[in-house]
Amino acid sequence: MRLRFVRPRFVGILATLAALVFAVPALAADKVTFGTNWVAQAEHGGFYQAVVDGTYAKYDLNVTILPGGPQANNRLLLPVGKIDFYMGANMLQAFDSVKEGIPTLIVAALFQKDPQVIIAHPDVTKFEDLKTRTLFISKEGLASYYQWLVKDFGFSEDQVKPYTFNVAPFLADPNSAMQGYITSEPYAVEKEGKFKPSLFLLADQGFDTYSTTIETRSELVKSNPDLVQRFVDASIIGWYNYLYGDNAKANALIKKDNPEMTDEMIAFSIAKMKEYGIVDSGDTKSLGVGAMTDAKMQSFFDKMVRAGVVSGDIDYKKSYTLQFVNKGVGKDLAK
Repeated sequence: MRLRFVRPRFVGILATLAALVFAVPALAADKVTFGTNWVAQAEHGGFYQAVVDGTYAKYDLNVTILPGGPQANNRLLLPVGKIDFYMGANMLQAFDSVKEGIPTLIVAALFQKDPQVIIAHPDVTKFEDLKTRTLFISKEGLASYYQWLVKDFGFSEDQVKPYTFNVAPFLADPNSAMQGYITSEPYAVEKEGKFKPSLFLLADQGFDTYSTTIETRSELVKSNPDLVQRFVDASIIGWYNYLYGDNAKANALIKKDNPEMTDEMIAFSIAKMKEYGIVDSGDTKSLGVGAMTDAKMQSFFDKMVRAGVVSGDIDYKKSYTLQFVNKGVGKDLAK
């Protein structure tokens, strides 16, 4: 008689426990804000890809991309905690953060090569020939990579004229060259000038800084390394999928955030990123996209010290960490 009444009661208890277990809500994904350094474009494509194809969600991340632009300075929002991650330009900014005592760290580098390029007319076939041309260079460029050109290649500041982010002066002067990004300005030159210019990627001449970095607060690295790792890994996979998979939805979101962007401009940028190995080249073949190495960091720092761009007493190793990269994440997605 006892067994007849105990069994149903025991089953009922199990059912109640099961109901309680399955009634517990799933943990909400971590909300993360990622600020970019310019308006939405293909050069940000891997991050948009990870949003639209669910990669961030798979890593329990709810990511909001906050586009930058001429009226925005998202980098200022990072150290004060208004955003969680920031898209850095190149390592010069990171070195400056160390100098100024700003507690941030570079945790990944999505561009192995800085996209900075010198654009010349088709008759210029050698990099050294640029020393005979008028060069349209911005104030920022003059204070950074151009000092390296002066020191290592014998360029002169006397040949420089102000760059106004307009291709018209270059097109009007056949004896000139201009700065730009390999993924952007050459497109404008081809469309407006009706010719294919000569392109000299500074990275291929030795300007070996990383670019399109992921920067975060040093405090976040210490207090929540798991969050940082998940964001880095998901972003890396996003870049593999953007370059080698179906990127249509990512491009649609880019155009939504930046209505001035066109399919033709996006296609041009992606083609140049692949052609010049901006994202996937060099160390990424063994270490995976996002790779960084101490050797390359030291190489770039030494060049900038020699050129007088940064001070040699900066502890540049405090600007980055290799803790979250070089793990080969997503390499199987490369084609």
